[in-house]
Amino acid sequence: MEQEVVEAIRESPWEPASQGRFACRRNFPYFNEWNGKLYETKQVQPIFADEVAEIVVVTVYTYFF
Repeated sequence: MEQEVVEAIRESPWEPASQGRFACRRNFPYFNEWNGKLYETKQVQPIFADEVAEIVVVTVYTYFF
């Protein structure tokens, strides 16, 4: 969800990623089924570039556990 990506970027520490980009991670309560299995937590990991006028999200990885 877009709001989760925004929250992750605003509130989580940034780490260097490849090609001059950044990454961060944030866990969200999930308590839902995904792909036939029940998970309690969803982790969102956006990969993004910090440009002069905006942050450009390149991709978002999502993990469930």
